[in-house]
Amino acid sequence: MTALQVVSPDQWAAARDELRVHEAEEAKARAALNTARRALPTVKVEKDYAFEGPDGTVSLLEMFGGRRQLITYHFMFDPDWKQGCPYCSHVIDNIGHLAHLHALDTTFAIVSQAPISKIEPFRTRMGWSIPWYSLAGNDFNYDFHSKAEKSERGGLNVFLRDGESVLHAYSAYDDEIDLHMLDSSYVDMAPLGLSGYQQPRSWPKHHDKYDG
Repeated sequence: MTALQVVSPDQWAAARDELRVHEAEEAKARAALNTARRALPTVKVEKDYAFEGPDGTVSLLEMFGGRRQLITYHFMFDPDWKQGCPYCSHVIDNIGHLAHLHALDTTFAIVSQAPISKIEPFRTRMGWSIPWYSLAGNDFNYDFHSKAEKSERGGLNVFLRDGESVLHAYSAYDDEIDLHMLDSSYVDMAPLGLSGYQQPRSWPKHHDKYDG
């Protein structure tokens, strides 16, 4: 962390104006990146996937809930685990109220390897209302690169519905997902930043495991 300086209000205002130029450049670059991301070609999903939800089996198309766009997050939750991954829990905590996504014709859903009998109690514990489905042994994780032979990783995939067809439009993994984390972005606006409080192997935790 850079050593903090204490300056006069006029000096602070001048430094803030200088930083504002860089922020404008970043905003312009981000807008260009978003345009390029949306311009990616799509791939038609040919395979029929069956997922297990709390109310029974659903297809990938049914997971859209009648909306045009679907974002799925692969939440690391091995069938043998007692609880879901803390990092993935941090990702889901950053989603916010689903009404905002729904107003933009977009559904967000979670998928995991764990059976629905383990998913539902954990979701209740975390206080999430986001739809969460078990992969029920299908190949979705392998096909969309969220699982290797002996391990899995968090992965975000974006789909577009075209009539009865489903098109795969975008994916993100690992550090690419961190770009969309709101709390990390907020903390990085503060002087300490992430480096000021992050401790190896202790952050993030499940949100009900922090002291205070």
